[in-house]
Amino acid sequence: MFKLGRFAVRRRRLILIVAAIVAVAAAVVGSGTLAALSLSRFEAPGTESLRAAEVLAEEFDTGNPNLTLLVTARDGDVDDPRNAERGRALAAELAPDVRQVESYWDRESPALKSEDGSQALILAWVPGSATEARKAIAELSERFTRADDVITVGVGGQDEVFRQVGAQAAQDFLRAEIIVIPVVLLLLILLYRRVSLALTTLGVGLFAMVGTLAALRGLTALTEVSTFAANITLVMGLALGVDYCLFVIARYREELAGGSTVPEAVERAVATAGRTVLFSGLTVAASLAMLLLFPFPFLRSFAYAGVLVVGFAVVGALTVLPAALACLKPHPAVERSNGFWARTANTVMNRPLLVGGAVLALLLLLASPVLGLKFGLPDDRILPADASSRIVQDQIRDGFGQEKTDAIRVIAKGAQGDDFAARLGDVPGIVQVDVETNGYGTVWTAIPSQEALAGDVPELVAKVRALQPDYLVGGYPAELADFRDALTDRVPLVVALILIITFVLLFLMTGSILLPLKATVLNLLSLGVMFGVVVWGFQNGNLSGVLDFTPTGTLEPSIPILMFCIAYGLSMDYEVFMVSRIAEEYARTGDERAAVATGIQRSAPLITAAAAILALSFAAYASGSVMYLQMLGAGMAVAIIVDATFVRAVLVPALMRLAGRANWWAPGWLRQVHTRFGISESR
Repeated sequence: MFKLGRFAVRRRRLILIVAAIVAVAAAVVGSGTLAALSLSRFEAPGTESLRAAEVLAEEFDTGNPNLTLLVTARDGDVDDPRNAERGRALAAELAPDVRQVESYWDRESPALKSEDGSQALILAWVPGSATEARKAIAELSERFTRADDVITVGVGGQDEVFRQVGAQAAQDFLRAEIIVIPVVLLLLILLYRRVSLALTTLGVGLFAMVGTLAALRGLTALTEVSTFAANITLVMGLALGVDYCLFVIARYREELAGGSTVPEAVERAVATAGRTVLFSGLTVAASLAMLLLFPFPFLRSFAYAGVLVVGFAVVGALTVLPAALACLKPHPAVERSNGFWARTANTVMNRPLLVGGAVLALLLLLASPVLGLKFGLPDDRILPADASSRIVQDQIRDGFGQEKTDAIRVIAKGAQGDDFAARLGDVPGIVQVDVETNGYGTVWTAIPSQEALAGDVPELVAKVRALQPDYLVGGYPAELADFRDALTDRVPLVVALILIITFVLLFLMTGSILLPLKATVLNLLSLGVMFGVVVWGFQNGNLSGVLDFTPTGTLEPSIPILMFCIAYGLSMDYEVFMVSRIAEEYARTGDERAAVATGIQRSAPLITAAAAILALSFAAYASGSVMYLQMLGAGMAVAIIVDATFVRAVLVPALMRLAGRANWWAPGWLRQVHTRFGISESR
């Protein structure tokens, strides 16, 4: 690391020129990334429901309806001859652009007519991947959303809903970035009191963003990458680039204040703080890389983007930033060994049980709603109430007693008798069963009631599957149930690996067994508060009035899992920075209490500044219109603020004071491992 710092000083102009060329090239390449990314569905590869979908497409030339036209008769009677004529004409107009059309006026199915008789449905199946289907549906939605003196037509359906979710999310992210970037620049200017340092730090964050977008463009040639990868790039690229620069610049200014020349200060900053940045990057990347264990392209895409953005942020902070510092006018920091944070730490250490216990009780209280966490399935209510597809789905939910778009499809090879249809109709929540046969076999379409869809859908699917285990069961409810099961089945493995890997990394940083264990417990406490707020605010709806969303009483599990991986990595990120400074002071003085106070004084101001910027970046997304993005933004902001204040400023010094010299204990054989492989700022 020292050699890297020396190289950055000696080749500073070359590095800056190369970095500028790379950034421009990455911006050019990355500008086409969004067009190359794919859309995703809530599907679990290899599951029974997807096998059923394949059989339906190949053998019956049909699929789950993913486009809905809601036709409303202005005179209130869809059976009026004039309205029926318009309805049939509408279905005929739609037919050439889709694979299959099913209209109330052709089938006269009760499931396709509203209870008051004023509305009817035309269902269509648009085949293809999520990207292909939604591209076609975007054109159809614009064309078929219409009104005349006889009928009005609204467009909804599964793929139309999530097409609008993706479009709205992209707008929300873009608007948030437009707000966040100038605000972050202003905060950096106030923090550094130097425009040059603020611009350099912001530049590294932008370098991480454009570099990741360009790398994702290349990755799309090898595998499917979801559009949401670009979103996480925008959030974390700027935030991590700023975080890492803050710590390197702080160490650089300390070295200047200690009498070092600019080249010496840069080399020493990279050799010390640079090691911590590298380890911190490994912890964040390791947490996000665990998303690769989930068999879903969109979660894996978060892993691709997360690991890449960490890598570019680390490279920028350890090469581009040192080269820039070597060119800038030196601005040393003011040394404060007994500032606010040191006094706070000493106050806590004077009464560790009292102060630490009070804060612990408060955080446990804030985390307590997590005990009521309920996982559910996603639907159109994640969109704002005025979204066109949301309006259509709300009308269907309120006006129709059953919903054929959410039918469960049961497939059997060969001709079958009527007995199974009767048994299927006896399942609680199933109100209508349609039967279709061909040369391959039989398909039963079981249509659930609205009440059943509002209840435990996976349980309903399980009851249908229990009727005849050798039959294939598919349909949209089965796909969502299989997705949820496949997702939650992997959670214990992912959580365990994250805890183990970050524990090992922190041990290599500190040489202690107790400190990584303490860090794990405190990080989980921060995450407990985050999920407590998410359950209280979003699942239970207590923030719905402030943020203007519709609570459903459950949470779709993929977003909380993503939040866990990001928040745990970032919490460990701050732990690494703080503990490394404490360990350095302890190695230098051997005074446990003084090392804690001094280490916190030197790291806490930076952690607080970095956390404020990171929390602001996430909080900006809470102002969006898609409920799950609001949840991600608000939850992450809460976790970061709690971790940087209550946990780092109070619980860390309290626990370290109580543990004393045991903080640094490890068995002899592990001390040998740390001696050989460990890394810290003081080595």
